[in-house]
Amino acid sequence: MKKTILSIVLLLCAVLSVKAQDNGNITTAVAEQKQAATVGYFSYGNIITCIPDYAIAQQQIEELRVKYEAEAERVKKDFNDKYEAFLEGQKDFPPTILKKRQTELQELMQKNIAFKEESRRLLSEAERDIFAPLHDKISMVLDKIGSEYNLTLIVNTDSDACPYINPSRSIDITDKLISLLGAK
Repeated sequence: MKKTILSIVLLLCAVLSVKAQDNGNITTAVAEQKQAATVGYFSYGNIITCIPDYAIAQQQIEELRVKYEAEAERVKKDFNDKYEAFLEGQKDFPPTILKKRQTELQELMQKNIAFKEESRRLLSEAERDIFAPLHDKISMVLDKIGSEYNLTLIVNTDSDACPYINPSRSIDITDKLISLLGAK
C-alpha cells in the first residue's frame, strides 16, 4: 500500500513538473513573440501632402476661403459706408433718427461678428469634410500594411509624440504608404 501511494505521489510530481515546464515554454514563447513584435511608423503630415487628391482638396478649401473673405470685405465696406454716412449726418439728425441709426450700426456690427465666427466654423467643417476621404484612404492603407507586416502598432511621428523609436524593433512604412496611396 505504501509503495502504491508513493508511486502515485511520484507520478503526480512528475506530471506537475511536466505541466510547469509546458507553462514555462508557453511563457517563453509569448515573451519571444512580444520581442519579435514590430512597430511601424510614419509622418501623417508628410504622407497626406503626397497624395494627388491633396492638392485638389487644398484648392477647394482655398476657393471657399476666398469666397468667405470676399463676403467679409463686402460686409465691412458696407458697414464703413453706413458709419461714414452716420458720422456726416449725426449733427443734423433729430434724436430719434440718431438713436435708430446707432441701433442699426450696432446690429450690423453684431451681424458682421456673427458672420465671421460662422464662416470660421463653416470653413473648419468644410475642411474636415473635404479631407475625410483622404484620411479614410490612409486608414485603409494603414490597415493593409499593418496586416501585411504583422505590425503590433503603427505610430504617427508628427508633433514629437514619439521622440525615440528603436530602428531595430520598428519599420519605417513611409515608402510603402506612398506607393500604395499612389503618391508622388
